[in-house]
Amino acid sequence: MEKYGAFGEKMMYGKKVLGVIRSTFLIGPTETIERAWYAARADGHAAKVLKLLEG
Repeated sequence: MEKYGAFGEKMMYGKKVLGVIRSTFLIGPTETIERAWYAARADGHAAKVLKLLEG
């Protein structure tokens, strides 16, 4: 997770903590990361990713 930037220092309730950074990765047909979203909010995020995939 650290290698992909999905684990590290973040702010939680005004304090710096170590933990999982909410992330989404779009893996292409050649098994490479084609797009990454960090600190994604749950509301509407899946719809944004689907819209991108649809073209």
